[in-house]
Amino acid sequence: MLSPVDVPLTPPAAPPPRDAFGRAIGYLRVSLTDRCNFRCVYCMPAAGLSWLPRAELLTDAEVVEAVRQLAGLGLRRVRLSGGEPTLRPGLARIVAGVAAVPGVEEVALSTNGVRFLQDPGLAPRLAAAGLTRVNLSADSLRPDRVRAIARRDLGFDAVAGARAAEAAGLAPVKLNVVVVRGVNDDEVGDFARLTLRHPWHVRFIELMPVGELAAWDAVAGDGGEATADPLRRVVPSAEVLARASDALAAAGGLAVAGDGPVGNGPAAYYRAPGAPGTVGVITPMSHTYCGACNRVRLTADGRLRPCLFDAGAVDLRGPLRRGEALAPHVARALAAKPREHHLLAPALSPLRRAGGLRALSEVGG
Repeated sequence: MLSPVDVPLTPPAAPPPRDAFGRAIGYLRVSLTDRCNFRCVYCMPAAGLSWLPRAELLTDAEVVEAVRQLAGLGLRRVRLSGGEPTLRPGLARIVAGVAAVPGVEEVALSTNGVRFLQDPGLAPRLAAAGLTRVNLSADSLRPDRVRAIARRDLGFDAVAGARAAEAAGLAPVKLNVVVVRGVNDDEVGDFARLTLRHPWHVRFIELMPVGELAAWDAVAGDGGEATADPLRRVVPSAEVLARASDALAAAGGLAVAGDGPVGNGPAAYYRAPGAPGTVGVITPMSHTYCGACNRVRLTADGRLRPCLFDAGAVDLRGPLRRGEALAPHVARALAAKPREHHLLAPALSPLRRAGGLRALSEVGG
C-alpha cells in the first residue's frame, strides 16, 4: 500500500499562455467545417462559398491532438463551431475526444440548433459525449423572417432549439442574436421577454460588417441596395439595452447583473429583478473588448488565427501531419496577436479590415 508521500500527485495545470500584450489566452475556438445549412445575409454570400476540400480539413484525430497539445500549453476552454458544426460527421466522437483531454475544463458548441430539432437524439448524444453547453444562433422568433435572414426554410425555431438543449442538460443556454437595423431590431423586446420565463441568456451582438458583406445593405425583398456606409445597419448596444429595458419595464426594467453565466466571455449582462434569465450585449463595434481578449481560433483547415479579424495565421495542420510539436508554432501565433481588430478603420478596404475574411462562416465567428 502506498504511503501518503508515495501517492503520485497530479501535476499542476500549466497557466494560460500570454500574448505580447500580457493577455492570458485560455480559450480555443475550433471550426470543424466551413459548410453551413444557412446562408445568413450578414454572414455568407447568397451563393455560398467554395467549400474546403475534405483532404484539407483536419481529421477528427488531428482536432483532438491539436486540443491536447494546446491544453498542455495552458488552454482550458474549447468551443466547437463552424460553419455549422452539427454538419460534421462524427461530431460526438470529436466531443468525446476533446472532453477527455487532460486540462480541458469545458467543451461548448456554437450552433443554429436546426439539427437538434431534425434529430431529437443529437443533443442527448452530445451531452453524453461530454458537451457541457451550447450557444444557439437565433436572429428572429418569426418563421417568415427566419427564412428571409437565413435564405433557407429548414423549420428553425429558436425557442424549440433552446428547450431541446436544455432538456439534454446543455446549460446554461445562450441565445445569440445579431441585431440588424431594419431587419430584426424590432424584436429586441420579444427576445428580452424570454428571460422572464426561462433561465436563458439572450445576448444581443452588434453587426460586424465583414469582407464582401461590408457593403451589404439589403435583405431579400426589402429593396435595399449596396451602400458606402457599412455601419448604417449597426444598432449600438446602448440602444439595444434601452429597448430591452423598455420591454421589461413592467418587471422593473434591467438592473446590472452581478455575474453572467459560466464562460461569459466579452458580454456584459443585465437582468430584470427576479428574472431567471439575463440580457447580454456583445459590442465589437461600439465598445471594442480587444484589451481583454482571451482567445485564439483554429480554422477547419488547421490555421491558428490569433485574432478573428487579422490576416495573420499560423499553419498547424502541416506540423500535426509531420508529427511535430505545436508549441513553437503556437508561440509564434501569440507573438503576432494584434492589440485590437481593425473593423473601424475606414482607410482600409473591407477585406483588410476583416483580416482577409470573405464571410464570418469561414472561421465560426
